[in-house]
Amino acid sequence: MKPGPDIALPRRPVLDSHMAYREAGRPGAPVALFLHGNPTSSFIWRNVIPHVAGVAHCIAPDLVGFGQSGKPAIGYRFFDHARYLDAFLDAAGISSAYLVAQDWGTALAFHLAARRPDFVRGLAFMEFIRPMASWDDFHQVPAARETFRAFRTPGTGERTILEDNAFVERVLPGSVRRRLSEEEMAVYRAPFPTPESRRPVWRFPNELPIAGEPADVAAALEEAHAALAASDYPKLLFAGNPGALVSPAFAREFAARLKRCDLVHLGPGAHYLQEDHPEAIGRAVCDFILRAEAHAPAGVAA
Repeated sequence: MKPGPDIALPRRPVLDSHMAYREAGRPGAPVALFLHGNPTSSFIWRNVIPHVAGVAHCIAPDLVGFGQSGKPAIGYRFFDHARYLDAFLDAAGISSAYLVAQDWGTALAFHLAARRPDFVRGLAFMEFIRPMASWDDFHQVPAARETFRAFRTPGTGERTILEDNAFVERVLPGSVRRRLSEEEMAVYRAPFPTPESRRPVWRFPNELPIAGEPADVAAALEEAHAALAASDYPKLLFAGNPGALVSPAFAREFAARLKRCDLVHLGPGAHYLQEDHPEAIGRAVCDFILRAEAHAPAGVAA
């Protein structure tokens, strides 16, 4: 089945399920691993990847429970996604990669990089997840903070996300500057036709590390961000204006604290920057990989 303008993706058996993925570029070239967030899929990278495929072997998995991947009977916690992603990488034989990530994809990328620093050739990221001391540190828009508080409220969150499908129908299109077409929305709706199928979408807001909760996610991402700050691999941070999780001003401050981190201001944008600026992101990632490869030590494996 091909929902909307999307294609049927190849699938790879992973643990007790399967993960679908997009693939483009030249096998044997350095891998660029594209990691999406909530409630999207690898579809969000569809217009970015063509600009990178000339210099990298591009692989963009659908996280388990999302896109065309399977929906095993798991809790869909952050650590579940990390476990399935690890298994996907092992099954695909990927031993190193440039990580290109947004939203929860960044949390997975940071966590992966902290555990396997030799895996990371470089990191390009945007609208990233980080431990937040309070709700005041979450999102540029106060109304969005209240929306996400409601998503984490027992009963209200389930009703709003599982029954009303609010994350797909309102949060997603409301966080893109342009108007998503009906064909594009059909692809984003396709994985979530029933309340139960939306449980992976509901879980992610409840995993956001705010005021130390959930404690295990907060601790893991504190460690991951400490490793990020200490890391020497090249980095590229994208920022939109006004952004959602990351303002232009915060992006400048954050990039300045990191080693070897360049900053790209994309212009008008909120959270799903790939939908508003795919060409700019893709071209910048392409240049980033070319520069990094030019300075990579001889003999580094792809």
